[in-house]
Amino acid sequence: MVSISIDRQSPATTPSPRIVALGASAGGLEPLAQFFANVPAGSGMAYVVVQHMDPTHKPMLSDLLQRSTSMRVHEASESLRLEADTVYVIPPNAELTVAGGTLHLADPTKPRGMRLPIDILFNSLARDQGNQAIGVVLSGMGSDGTLGLHAIKTQGGLTVVQKPESAQFDSMPRSALAAGCTDIVALPAELPERILRVAAAGMSTPAPLTCAIEHSASALHAILCLLRERSKHDLALYKSSTLVRRIERRMAVYKLASMQAYESFVRQNPLELDLLFKEMLIGVTAFFRDTAVWQELKNKVLPALLERCAPGVANLRAWVVGCSTGEEAYSLAMAFKEVVDALPEYGASALQIFATDLSADAIAVARKGHYPAAIVNDVAPERLARFFSVHAGGFLIDKSIREMVLFAQHDVILDPPFTKLDILSCRNLMIYFSASLQQRLVPLFHYSLRPGGALLLGGSETVGRSHLLFTPVHPKSRLYWRVDNGSGAAATFFPVHHRSSSRTTEKESNLTSLSAPPVNLQSLADQVLLQVFSPPAVLVNEVGDIVYISGRTGRYLEPAAGKANWNIHVMARPGIRAQLTVALRTALQERKSVDLFGLKLDDEAGVTVNITVQALQDHKALEGMAMIVFREIAVPAARRGGRKSPAGPVEPALADELARAQEEVRALRQEMHASQEELQAANEELQSTNEELQSANEELTTSKEEAQSMNEELQTINNELQSKLDDLALAQSDMRNLLNSTEIATLFLDNELNVRRFTDQITRVIHLREGDIGRPLSELASTLLYPQLLADVHETLRTLAFCEKEIATTDGHWYSVRIMPYRTHANVIQGAVITFVEITASKQLEARLREL
Repeated sequence: MVSISIDRQSPATTPSPRIVALGASAGGLEPLAQFFANVPAGSGMAYVVVQHMDPTHKPMLSDLLQRSTSMRVHEASESLRLEADTVYVIPPNAELTVAGGTLHLADPTKPRGMRLPIDILFNSLARDQGNQAIGVVLSGMGSDGTLGLHAIKTQGGLTVVQKPESAQFDSMPRSALAAGCTDIVALPAELPERILRVAAAGMSTPAPLTCAIEHSASALHAILCLLRERSKHDLALYKSSTLVRRIERRMAVYKLASMQAYESFVRQNPLELDLLFKEMLIGVTAFFRDTAVWQELKNKVLPALLERCAPGVANLRAWVVGCSTGEEAYSLAMAFKEVVDALPEYGASALQIFATDLSADAIAVARKGHYPAAIVNDVAPERLARFFSVHAGGFLIDKSIREMVLFAQHDVILDPPFTKLDILSCRNLMIYFSASLQQRLVPLFHYSLRPGGALLLGGSETVGRSHLLFTPVHPKSRLYWRVDNGSGAAATFFPVHHRSSSRTTEKESNLTSLSAPPVNLQSLADQVLLQVFSPPAVLVNEVGDIVYISGRTGRYLEPAAGKANWNIHVMARPGIRAQLTVALRTALQERKSVDLFGLKLDDEAGVTVNITVQALQDHKALEGMAMIVFREIAVPAARRGGRKSPAGPVEPALADELARAQEEVRALRQEMHASQEELQAANEELQSTNEELQSANEELTTSKEEAQSMNEELQTINNELQSKLDDLALAQSDMRNLLNSTEIATLFLDNELNVRRFTDQITRVIHLREGDIGRPLSELASTLLYPQLLADVHETLRTLAFCEKEIATTDGHWYSVRIMPYRTHANVIQGAVITFVEITASKQLEARLREL
């Protein structure tokens, strides 16, 4: 039976309105305008826009976007409460985040050209809004926004990307698509309708909860069966909440109201099962994630593993489970190289890394070893220079590192494990598994590791109930050493594989009978002696957990009420508990044997017991363990009846009782003092952990992607100025049309008397064409009978007084030539303007009048 937990936020905690975060860079103005032009009135959402901007440039984005939408467009400010149907634009030289439905501004934490404001906004939105977050990536260079979309998708939010073919710069959309964290890909004009459709589906009124759970359980089981048949992988042991959340996302994309409807949809569209399978396999990884863990691995674990081998011949094996796109495996290889370099005696040592993942697409990316330029935020410059080479706008892993890693598609639940390992890394994978599956995998990892091997888990993962199999490097560490003891070996068991098998029950029983060893009389006799004649005893580890019982110990130990607990401190009877606790601690700390005499059991006044606690250190597997042996001592009859006699025997009995009580008080005091010290140390550790968690909560916990170049900022400015240039071009066209309509030939000259501009009518006077722009006036041929033209222009520029003359041409025309200085708005002289107004008709009329 599959249990389903449906996450629903209460109305009191659901922020209103829902927030849509849009990230753009170079070429982003046009898609932003198209997006907002198609947002319907009354959408009920708040829109936050982040674009890469020059920090020294006056912002114009708000004014430009206001032309495309009827919604209010504001520049974001500190502690500004988000409102529905409003657009908020990031100001220059700032980082914008969302917390509690409120905008917050901060100074950039990285130098100019290396900032990732889109990732910062998306990450904060994912933390604040959870599965209600919506992130949109539009045109831009680099890969800013990819990690932020990863964070939103991990929280169950909606991730949207502009179709790369429609983007002026497609690097950002393609980076998001390559990361496999995209729900919707469409043209900018289509995105608002798609987003609102999914949001409306997610807000639809649900069916009654009890009925929904019952129907959803059967539908979920059917979907998982279809998924298993299609992908050959069984996801039934994943956490049901994770499965339901991923399926609900696909339902929202197709606007399906129930899981039963989605079941019918996938039956009719088998290709949807492939998309659903990819949806289940979200890989969140980065190079050297959790720096402290890698530092501890380099300083303690790897040197210790090398020291166990002979110098120069150390050949270690490692398995990275759930490697995703390979960053974790390559990080381990680089760390090993650095450790070997620091230990010259192990210069010839080698590490073979097996990296596996369920996703074939992730394995393909890992095998290529090519990563975006964003890894500069995760990899130190010296590591980039040594282990990477620049290739195709990103970084390519060095061949020496690539050859250390073998990638393979592998199902850790169903496929046989790798064995004889020195290191096993399984980080942030088991958090998606059910508790039962986690309990089965940790013993499997114990089996895969060699004695003394190291296990590396994620920050939210522990070995759980399998603490007998592993011991942490230190109390706060997620690095564990494999523990080799009797209990660990006996507790090792493996996942039940569901692969098809041809072996039947009859064959299994036959194999068992054939492999049974012959009867050994000596071993049977030894067993009889141990069970009948040897004293009762128990073997405990350093924390008091019982790992082996010999003989009948029921008189001294009894299970405690409640949850089963096989700890000697809990199971010991009250009469011997305090003294036994002190003796066990003393024996383990001082590595010696401690004897307790004449302890009386509370339930049987006629029986006393002697207890011997022996610390074991003869065998490596028994280190840190102790044997507790119980020997009964019968009390003489006279002493048992001492309380009934008024004579002398009463006094010794009372003295024994008093001595035992004093011993118990002393033992309890020692126990209380030791417990107090332990609690004090635990309290200090908890305080330190709390401070670290508070600090980590305030910082950005996700990795940053790529350093953005100055070219992106310039591209953004160009897009903003393009609108202004269009207006100027229109004004220039208006001016040209005005000048041409007057039919006045006009020539513009610069300060050096070179041609700067002219009207079309000037060609009737001076022989000019477009290619003559920049030519000196003295080199131009004309029909004017005006040899003083050049001198008059110089004189006008010298005196700043205009000159006007009537000049004839060689073809019989007359022109009124007017020369004026060219003045700018700042009243600066920058050349001259010469106009030619034809006056031929007036001259001819004047000549006829003179003749008359």
